[in-house]
Amino acid sequence: MSLKPLKKSDLGKDWVKNDRYVRKIGINPEYHLIVTEGTDTEPNYFEEIRRIINEKYSDRIVLKVEGKGDNTLNLFEKARQSATGPNDYKHVWIVYDTDDFPAERINKTAELCRKTEGDTTRFHAIWSNQCIELWFLLHFGFYQTDIHRKEYWPKLTEWLSYVGKGKYKKNRKDMYTVLRPYMDFAIENAKKLDRMNAGKTPSASAPGTKVYELIEVLRPYL
Repeated sequence: MSLKPLKKSDLGKDWVKNDRYVRKIGINPEYHLIVTEGTDTEPNYFEEIRRIINEKYSDRIVLKVEGKGDNTLNLFEKARQSATGPNDYKHVWIVYDTDDFPAERINKTAELCRKTEGDTTRFHAIWSNQCIELWFLLHFGFYQTDIHRKEYWPKLTEWLSYVGKGKYKKNRKDMYTVLRPYMDFAIENAKKLDRMNAGKTPSASAPGTKVYELIEVLRPYL
């Protein structure tokens, strides 16, 4: 006997749980959109992740990465516009650095994302104070002193040279691959900073980063 497509009225009935039918029901993959403020560093990092996941697990989760090159509030609006495309995005991750943007803009973007809780599409503020290079540095050590972001780059070069991976450049395309062995350590360090920054706004959480929240969601596929 051939199997016919299930009717909507049949969904939820006990007989649908029969293994023979469960194997036939198509499950759409979960779509994620990663929108970044930068056009080089962040897209390069997440593009490596996207390629790995989409090649291996496209039946479960599909990622798209867009580097917008815009400031915080405009980034949220552009992300919302991108999320209205043909894909049914469940999660939109807005990745941005605090840099020297006004505090009200930095905090407003996070507030706008929080207001989407309960919506079909959920927006997440994945900020780094001051920049994503802090997340990179946390793969090698715990940094809790609020230093200028330009000081991160020579420190990254020191660490990368120490592990035989050359110098740090903002447009490097292999940063995920280079940092992957130290991911667990980075997550632990980022969470420790998060606990120290509890109750603070993103602009006041210096240093701090939320990149680990996105990485933890994608981690099972990495």
